[in-house]
Amino acid sequence: FEKLQSGSIIEKSTATTVANDVVTVAPDDAMPYKQALYLGLKFKEKLVNETTKRSYKNRIDIFIRWIEKYKPKVNTIEDLNKKVISCFLNHVLENHSARNRNNYRADLSSVLQVLEDNDVLKQNVVKKIPVLKSIPQRNKTYTQETQEAIFKHLEEEDPILLLFIKFISFNFLRPIEVCRLSVGSIDLDNKTVQFKAKNSPLKTKIIPELLFNELPDLSKLNKEHSLFTPEKIGERWDTTTDNKRDYFTKRFRKVVKNKFNLGKDYGLYSFRHTYITKLYRAMVINSSPFEAKSKLMLITGHSSMTALEKYLRDIDAELPQDYSEMLKNIND
Repeated sequence: FEKLQSGSIIEKSTATTVANDVVTVAPDDAMPYKQALYLGLKFKEKLVNETTKRSYKNRIDIFIRWIEKYKPKVNTIEDLNKKVISCFLNHVLENHSARNRNNYRADLSSVLQVLEDNDVLKQNVVKKIPVLKSIPQRNKTYTQETQEAIFKHLEEEDPILLLFIKFISFNFLRPIEVCRLSVGSIDLDNKTVQFKAKNSPLKTKIIPELLFNELPDLSKLNKEHSLFTPEKIGERWDTTTDNKRDYFTKRFRKVVKNKFNLGKDYGLYSFRHTYITKLYRAMVINSSPFEAKSKLMLITGHSSMTALEKYLRDIDAELPQDYSEMLKNIND
């Protein structure tokens, strides 16, 4: 389709109008499905970040290739009925997982919904397709012995990867958040780090002195350069954040996982679980669980007490005291 401008022709029977960055489409008849799906992506461009945009496009491209191969009689966007989309989602489920199938469902629904909102499509039928229950994969917590052995190994073999892991461990950043850091993300005067978090555009955390003292001299480095790169701290690295994360994930697998024979349940994210568990259990020794969680929430950056409590349950950080006496009383 051509550029979305006021009065532009998308299809002979379809015109677009633009007002206050909102595009509306008034179809005389159904638009070809491929054209409509890419139009939906165009509508979404200004509403999502680059990573989400790539995810949408990749899944839409795969969906289109599937239609071309298995449903060649589909021509228009209205031909994408519930039966066709359900068949595609079942194909994804057979070859991947329920979680992946649900992700495809969510992205297709989002794109079709914007087409419905702009009168390109009569109804978003994906909303009638249920979400399947899936069991999320969980990174396990490292034992004290394994964590210490990994750190000792990396001190000699890969100091850059070790520092990367310490931002996850001591600052409780997610691996993707560490990959987003630039030299300018570090405020040397106030000993803080600013980063794009999971649920907020920009977040600030203090850098604990334990971690701050391990940073090299950043004062003379270009603030626009990536903090972590393959060869050294603070170099130019022109690639996407996803590529950076994939690089360090593969580097961790090569340098650590293969060395220690770690299973798929152990990864970079496991260090965040490990140190939050350690910190919570240390805090709760001399304070009530509520007081410990209140302090911990400020450190981890969870948006609510409910979110933190769910996280602690998921990683088994909160364990009960020995209840042997209760069992004895029951038996007596």
